[in-house]
Amino acid sequence: MMAETSAGRNVKMQFILTGFTQELGFRVFAFERLGEDRVRTRCTVKADLVLVRRYGIRLQELPLMCRGLLERGDGGDETPTMTFNEDQMRACADERAAAKAGAAHKRKPPKRPVGENPGAGWRSPQQY
Repeated sequence: MMAETSAGRNVKMQFILTGFTQELGFRVFAFERLGEDRVRTRCTVKADLVLVRRYGIRLQELPLMCRGLLERGDGGDETPTMTFNEDQMRACADERAAAKAGAAHKRKPPKRPVGENPGAGWRSPQQY
């Protein structure tokens, strides 16, 4: 979320992960929101672990995805508790799949030698 200072320039809010807990099938990530006034506000994001598995999201990716959710402000400016819902998880999974497909498309195939013995053209025949 971008805030505007009195000088007219944009200052980005920061979100710092402070830990997580497990609550009845949810992973709850705790963050501190650091605004332009340097005041820290506690906020949490809940992620349903059943949905996480359904969309192939790795647990290691969740904290960064939850921080992205907070930075986009999908839950409003003053929401201290958010839930990473199914639509948002589906969108993240689709973005990840598209990025993976794009990277695979850009990858060049490995170079293969033209003949059976590629060095035979410049080597002299050996006599024993």
